[in-house]
Amino acid sequence: MDDARKGRVMVAHALLVDDSRSVLELLKQLIEADGTVETAAFLDPLDALAAARDLEYDIVLVDYDMPKLDGISFIRELRTFPAYTDVPIVMVTSIETEEVRLRALEAGATDFLPKRPRATELSVRLRNLIKLGAAVRKLNSQALSLANEVAAATDKLLQREEEIVLRLALAVEYRDNDTGEHTLRVARYSRLIAEELGLDARLCRDIYLASPLHDVGKVAIPDGILLKPGRLDAGEMETIRTHPVVGAKILADSHCELIRLAAMIAAAHHERWDGSGYPSGLRQLEIPIAARIVAVADVFDALTTRRPYKEAMPLEQARAYLDAKRGQEFDPACVDAFLSRWNDVVEIGGRRAVSDTPPLAPDPSPAPEAVRSAQSSPVSAAPAALPARPGS
Repeated sequence: MDDARKGRVMVAHALLVDDSRSVLELLKQLIEADGTVETAAFLDPLDALAAARDLEYDIVLVDYDMPKLDGISFIRELRTFPAYTDVPIVMVTSIETEEVRLRALEAGATDFLPKRPRATELSVRLRNLIKLGAAVRKLNSQALSLANEVAAATDKLLQREEEIVLRLALAVEYRDNDTGEHTLRVARYSRLIAEELGLDARLCRDIYLASPLHDVGKVAIPDGILLKPGRLDAGEMETIRTHPVVGAKILADSHCELIRLAAMIAAAHHERWDGSGYPSGLRQLEIPIAARIVAVADVFDALTTRRPYKEAMPLEQARAYLDAKRGQEFDPACVDAFLSRWNDVVEIGGRRAVSDTPPLAPDPSPAPEAVRSAQSSPVSAAPAALPARPGS
C-alpha cells in the first residue's frame, strides 16, 4: 500500500528563467533534489514565455536582470496568460532595493529569492509556494465548476420563463381566432428591430420574450367586440381601447424583470410618435423604446394577417404604409431598422398558416376594416385611406 502511494506522488513542474547557465544549473539541482519537482530551464525569457503558452507550470522562478526582457516585464506579460493568473511567480534577484521589489509585486510577483539561496530555505519556500498555487487552482476549479452549474440552472430557468410567457400569449391569441402565430411573428419582428438598433443582446432577448404579451389585456374584451366582423361603434371602440390598461394591470408589480418589461409594452404599444395614440397620449421618447419597437412589429403583422373582419394586406403594401407613417405614428428609427432587414421580414412573414395568406390577386386598396387590428384612431391616407380599428 505504501509503495502504491509513493507511485502516486504528484510531480510539480517548475519554469526557470535566468540568463546565467550556472544559476540555472544550481536552481535545477536544488529544486529537483527530492524528486517531487521537474524543471524546464530557459536562458531566453522570450522562449520561456512561448513554452508557458503550451504548458501550465506549477511555479515560475525568474531572474530580474536579463537581456531582451527584464524579470518585471516577464512577470507582467506572464500574468496576462489566463493559465497564470494564480500561479506563484518568484523573482530571483540580488537587488534588495524597495523600488524594485515594489515594481515586481505590482507586476504580479509572489515572492523573492536571493541569487544563491540556501538549499534548506529554497526547498521549504518552494514547497509552500507550490502547495499554495495548487490550493488556489483547486479553489478556482471548484468555483468554475460551481459557476457552470449555476449557469446551467439559470439557463433552464430562462427556458421555462420563455415557455410560460409564450404559452400565456398563445392563450390570449386563441381568443382572437388565431393559431398564436401572430404573437410569434411580432416577437421575431421585434427582435429584428431591437438588434438593428444596436440594443444590448440581453434587452433584445427580453423584448423578444415580452412582446408576445402586448395584447394580454384582450382577455377582458367581450368576444362580441373582439371577433365582430363589421365596424365597431363608438362604445365598442372605447371598450377595446381599454386593453392596454388592462394588460398593464395584469402584468403590474411583478418581481420578474421580464414581466415588468411586458407590462411596459402592454401599456404603451398603442401610443404614437406624434402623441395621438392611447391610452396616455405619450409622444416620441416619452414612449418606452420596447413599446415603440413592438408598435411597428404589431401593426405590420396585423396588416398582413387575415382576421374575421378583414383580409390580409400584401407585405409590400404594408411596408409602404409603415414608410408613409414614419415620424407620425411610428418612431422613424424603428421603421428604418425594420425596413433595413426587409429580407428577414419577408422570410418571417412567409411562415404563416394557409388561413393567413391573402386571396389570389388581392385588391391593392385595403378593405375598410383593414387596420382594425393595427390602429385605434383615424389615420391619414398612406398609401391609401385606412380607417382605424384597434387591437392586434
